[in-house]
Amino acid sequence: MSYQKLEEYTPEITGKLKDHYQEILDLLGDNPAREGLEKTPERAAKALQFLTQGYEMDAEEIIRSAMFREDYSEMVIVKDIEVYSLCEHHMLPFFGKAHVAYIPNGYIVGLSKIPRVIDVFARRLQVQERLTDQILCAIHNTLQPLGVAVVIEAAHMCMMMRGVQKQNSLTTTSAFKGEFQRVQTRNEFLNLISAKLH
Repeated sequence: MSYQKLEEYTPEITGKLKDHYQEILDLLGDNPAREGLEKTPERAAKALQFLTQGYEMDAEEIIRSAMFREDYSEMVIVKDIEVYSLCEHHMLPFFGKAHVAYIPNGYIVGLSKIPRVIDVFARRLQVQERLTDQILCAIHNTLQPLGVAVVIEAAHMCMMMRGVQKQNSLTTTSAFKGEFQRVQTRNEFLNLISAKLH
C-alpha cells in the first residue's frame, strides 16, 4: 500500500502564500527556479498553514466533547507535553514543554484533550505569556474546576539564532486559578512536575 498524506490545504490560500514565498526568495537574492528551491514556495505555504491551523479550532469545544461526570476531586496533572509554536514578533519557532493540572469539580476531561487544547493555541502566531493564559482560561471556562495551573518552559529561536544569540536560555511562564492560588496547592503541583516518578 502506498503512503498517502491526509493533510488538507485550501488551494486559494496555498496559491497566494506560494506566490509570496516565491517573491521572498527573489528578494533574498536566490533563484526560485533552481532545483533545490523549485517546490519550496509551495512546501513553505503548506507548512505555514499547518503551523497556524489553531485559528480554525475551538479549544472549549474540544474539552466539551470529552467531559465526564466524576466525583474525583484531587489534582489531575498532565506534564511534559510537547509545545511547538511560532513567535509573533519574528515568526521563528519556540518550543518546549507544558505542564497542566486541574482539580475536578464534578467533571473530568479525557486526558488526550489537554494536549489538543495546547495545540489549538500553540498553532497560532503567539507569545508564550498569552499562550499560557489561553490554555488556562479554556480549561477554567469549560470544566469549571476548583483550580487550574499551567506552566510552560520553552526555548525561543528568536533569542538563540538572532538578537542576543543565547543558546541555553529557557523562558518559564505560569498561570494559576482557584485552589492553585493557595501556596500549599501550588507548591504541591510544582513539586510533582519537577519530580521523576517513573
